[in-house]
Amino acid sequence: MKNKILFGVSLLFGLMFINAGLNKFFNYMPPPENLPENLMKVMEAVMTIGWLMPLIGIAEIVGGILFITNKYRALGAIIIFPIMIGILLTSIMNAPSGLPLTLILLAINLWVIIENRAKYLPMIQ
Repeated sequence: MKNKILFGVSLLFGLMFINAGLNKFFNYMPPPENLPENLMKVMEAVMTIGWLMPLIGIAEIVGGILFITNKYRALGAIIIFPIMIGILLTSIMNAPSGLPLTLILLAINLWVIIENRAKYLPMIQ
């Protein structure tokens, strides 16, 4: 039962990141109208660095695809983890209204990392 729940949560999590990554290339989801001014400034600054958004988009797409698969979920979780830290810091500093969803996504990512901790141990031994 635990494996089925983990797969369902991983599927939704992975699809969210694939969608976010694809949006960085195709811009099919317009940003909300009521974004805080601080967040708009941050986004403008990030957009001026031409290579950063495609890099984040590729990492989100690849990480999301890997996160869905059982065999490579541990790798997908590690690829997405730095992105989650960036989302968490952005939520804390600029858009606290998004913090509950961010904490749920971070908990899912940490759950997968903890479940796969045995796969990471050879890297640090």
